[in-house]
Amino acid sequence: MCGIVVAALALGDTAGGLSWTTPSTWKRAGPKPMRVATYTVPPTAGDKEGGECAVNYFGQGQGGGIQANVDRWIGQFQQPTAKHSGKKTIHGLNVTTVDVIGTYMGMGGPMAATHTPKNGYRLLGAIVEGPEGTVFFKFTGPLKTVVANQATFDKMLDTLKK
Repeated sequence: MCGIVVAALALGDTAGGLSWTTPSTWKRAGPKPMRVATYTVPPTAGDKEGGECAVNYFGQGQGGGIQANVDRWIGQFQQPTAKHSGKKTIHGLNVTTVDVIGTYMGMGGPMAATHTPKNGYRLLGAIVEGPEGTVFFKFTGPLKTVVANQATFDKMLDTLKK
């Protein structure tokens, strides 16, 4: 319950002692449980729906371990055709990245809504170790839309600051 309160209190493009600049072509969606922000990404030509970038922050020491979250995100795909995780540093911040392609099954667990499997989806994720706790960036959508916005997602991450 504490994580929900923390997420609700974080306003703007800040969380966990971090700030970032949201891409101008992405629109902020209304509040959602346990999220600091949700951005909608318009569909690329040929895709029927757009993508979504969710940002979560649960508080210092909350949200689970980094590898557990990487495994959970990869596990949201049925028989992924490609999966990769790695580490990099952005402005002195440790960032773990995730890239998965396949059939997206959505989030599991008791609070997750029923989700229809979506073929040809991709997830780009970044788990950022902020000064006040871990911040999770999860961008999902149809493959073409995510590919067309990968550089935009990376630019957003490059704006991260303490």
